[in-house]
Amino acid sequence: MTPSEALIAAARALDALGFMPSKSGNLSIRTPAGCLITPAALPYAETMPEDLVEVAPDGTVVGGHRRPSSEWRLHTAIYAARPEAGAVVHTHSPFATALSCARQGIPPFHYMIALGGGADIRCSAYATFGTEALATACVAALEGRKAALLANHGVVALGKTLAGARALAMEVENLARQYLALRSAGLAPVLLTEAELQAVFAQFGDYGRLG
Repeated sequence: MTPSEALIAAARALDALGFMPSKSGNLSIRTPAGCLITPAALPYAETMPEDLVEVAPDGTVVGGHRRPSSEWRLHTAIYAARPEAGAVVHTHSPFATALSCARQGIPPFHYMIALGGGADIRCSAYATFGTEALATACVAALEGRKAALLANHGVVALGKTLAGARALAMEVENLARQYLALRSAGLAPVLLTEAELQAVFAQFGDYGRLG
């Protein structure tokens, strides 16, 4: 499978899970010229490799005939700030998006939170979609992390690989669902301590889960 085919397959898989309603969300992979990103306003079921758009860090289209996703600024800002990132996945998955609309992140109620790179999944400051302000807010929320919620918007996850970024975006949705289930039941989650989290990081390191 080519990188373009893999990008489309990942987008379609997330769409099938209900993570990309109404053509929302976007995915990209890093390229030597910048990044290859899904196009604007095209259903993922109809997207073909030739529909993907390669953009330079300043937004200049260097490959493809369509408009890039409106969130190209967010993607290019992440690649500029995080040299280890090889792929970025942005979804509007339902539970994580619901939590983002309360402008709340996800605390360390479950050890899998460590997959996000730190002690929590932060929620960014609010900014209008597609703007430089949103890109800046997202990069700030991702400092020391690999995933974040975007206030009143959705989820962003990065990874060394597309598979890693996609898996992390899915895990953030799973954590959000569990966290909201606890709160909906009127239960207060018992949060992991710093020592407990450090033990998780050490264990994940042995298994290569945070690579």
